[in-house]
Amino acid sequence: MRIDPFSLELFISVVQEGSIARAASRNHIAASALSRRIADLESAMGLALLIRSPSGVELTEAGRHAFSRAVSVHDQLQSFAREVQSLSGEVAGVVRLYANASAIVGFLPERLKAFQAHYPLVRIALTEQISDEVIRACMDDRADVGISASGKASGGLESWHFADDPLMVVLPLDHELAALEAPTFSDVLRFPLVALQAGGSLDLLIKERADAARTPLKLSVTVNSFDAQCRMVEAGLGIGIVPTSAASAFAGSHAFVRRPLDETWATSRTLRVHALRKSSRLKAVQALIEALTGPAS
Repeated sequence: MRIDPFSLELFISVVQEGSIARAASRNHIAASALSRRIADLESAMGLALLIRSPSGVELTEAGRHAFSRAVSVHDQLQSFAREVQSLSGEVAGVVRLYANASAIVGFLPERLKAFQAHYPLVRIALTEQISDEVIRACMDDRADVGISASGKASGGLESWHFADDPLMVVLPLDHELAALEAPTFSDVLRFPLVALQAGGSLDLLIKERADAARTPLKLSVTVNSFDAQCRMVEAGLGIGIVPTSAASAFAGSHAFVRRPLDETWATSRTLRVHALRKSSRLKAVQALIEALTGPAS
């Protein structure tokens, strides 16, 4: 039996996308060629891995097992390639970086541009995830480096300060809280909120603080990104609590105002860099950690 790694990679992509056509577009390959690769893979294994339909694909029982093993094999091959590249003496290879939205929006573009100017042979594979998933990815060794706002890092991780990112209140121009220099959380709880995606560290923090205050949140709408949150505030659908990084990035218009949230837990919010505790690391991974935890250039 001969199974080539590229076919495994395409099989993983098809499963993740739920569609041969979408996976073909993602991998810049013709759908017919990708379909043939999957058919050859099934032929080599002697089993059907996918159930095909006009709406997409589903895994067979054998396909579910094959997908789990394919992901494991793919990760091992990637690790093998990166370890060999590190022996060349050059800082080169792929670094898997997971980060939450506020890190990506507010800090990473400039940091990564400066890093790649110093290390042009390093490619950063960046994945956006909520903070708790960033921690899990580091613990599972799916991420070489993670950046999150979560304070729940396990003892199996090393953590470093990345950036201060306190919380702010964003308000429509004519909102009564705009007259305050720094509203408190009690002030905010009196009004409908434009909330961010459920399950994220900021969502959980706000709910915990509302529970502690024994005051129910008044949610006007829930969105999945900081820019959508700011746009909803601009439209007058409520007020929002966002990191300073996001407020700065998406407050280009003058249709709302920003005020610091006057709470210790809001002003002390920070982002941290995480990596699995290891006796030694690939040179590219260590270089990225040092670039992210050193002074911003």
